[in-house]
Amino acid sequence: MTEPVPGFGEIRSGTLGVRIAESAAEIEAAQALRWRVFYEEMGARPDEVTAATRLDADSYDPVADHLLVLDHARGEGAAAVVGTYRLIRRQAAERVGRFYSASEYDLEPLLKLEGGLLELGRSCVDEGYRTRGTLQLLWQGIAAYVFQHRIALMFGCASLPGTDPDALAEPLTYLHASHLAPPELRPRALPDLYVPMNRMDPAAMDAKRVLADLPPLVKGYLRLGGFVGDGAVVDRQFNTTDVCVVVKTDQVTAKYYKHYERKLGGTGE
Repeated sequence: MTEPVPGFGEIRSGTLGVRIAESAAEIEAAQALRWRVFYEEMGARPDEVTAATRLDADSYDPVADHLLVLDHARGEGAAAVVGTYRLIRRQAAERVGRFYSASEYDLEPLLKLEGGLLELGRSCVDEGYRTRGTLQLLWQGIAAYVFQHRIALMFGCASLPGTDPDALAEPLTYLHASHLAPPELRPRALPDLYVPMNRMDPAAMDAKRVLADLPPLVKGYLRLGGFVGDGAVVDRQFNTTDVCVVVKTDQVTAKYYKHYERKLGGTGE
């Protein structure tokens, strides 16, 4: 596990708080939450080790920072974990050999960029905590982390439910038509995994309704000015269809940035 972020303590809102995991037990609690959401609830297919441990864990977890939402009414430490987001910086990815998303997308346009690069992934929230307030806490934690580490660009695979691209024709077409990344920031699905996103005439759909029906996480990226890469990828293990989302951090909402600039005093790594 990487060290807790200097200067980034816990951000509180009532009984809930958000901070970086500080112990192996807290990371294991996040992995157990990921198991419950991804495998028990969403129908992901576990391998033998995952099924035996009932933990969603991989080789990226030891090098990542794990952002946690904690409900202190449930206890402290691992007992309080009700939400998580996995954060992998460029330096951490280099220790594994590549970013997680590189298994689905050609990330070369992003890797060429100078400045801090952050991959977001494995986001999930316990069923009883899927509220606007919890999601806002997660984004506040990400904003603080981004500011602390001088991250210039965030990206990651965001999932749409199901593995039938034709059933997802409207959201895929909407994202491709309205939010395609500019060429210099556009990851492309690997050739053997590439699924075209422009699956229908955009004029034949109600774009406002399609946007409203997108998963909350995807809408959150779009609210921050996010783009999508070229091509979707069907992830049969996790029972999802993935799109690669890219967010320039200078478009992170001004209220978060200004708040943490005051809070952290402009210090960074």
